[in-house]
Amino acid sequence: MTIWVNEQIDPSGMIFACIATLSESHAKDCHESFEGNLTQQQKISGWVARLRTVESWDDVPVNSLKLS
Repeated sequence: MTIWVNEQIDPSGMIFACIATLSESHAKDCHESFEGNLTQQQKISGWVARLRTVESWDDVPVNSLKLS
């Protein structure tokens, strides 16, 4: 099983927002939204939008919104 994890991460490395889903298309749409919602100033400051995959729900951050 592949789980897609979208994260918005602040400059200190803390996860600001996280959404996990089994749907690759939903994950890519979400990533585009996360990336698009970051202002230029946030990007300069070190904010990032990251899309990654994991193999188990145990590897998804606890504070995430989980979509199935």
